[in-house]
Amino acid sequence: MKHHHRLGTQQHIALMVMTREAEQITVLIAGLRKSARDIDRQRQKADIALRRALDLRHNNLMVTIAALEDRVSAIRGLIKLDRPYVTHRMH
Repeated sequence: MKHHHRLGTQQHIALMVMTREAEQITVLIAGLRKSARDIDRQRQKADIALRRALDLRHNNLMVTIAALEDRVSAIRGLIKLDRPYVTHRMH
């Protein structure tokens, strides 16, 4: 027996999945930003050796945040174009 999927339903599911993913990533970004602020506060009180380690952690967080922001932007762009199925194919 063949299963026939309605395209509208698949698009709706993909849209819901992508919307949820964007929301989850946004929450993650907020948490990472808080961690970056905490590192900045620790850095002000740290000695030179510890500052270098904290700088590295801070920079890594900022690169991660930038990559996640790019992902959220791409997801929202696809949603705005009404093309959620482009990245999330339903089987």
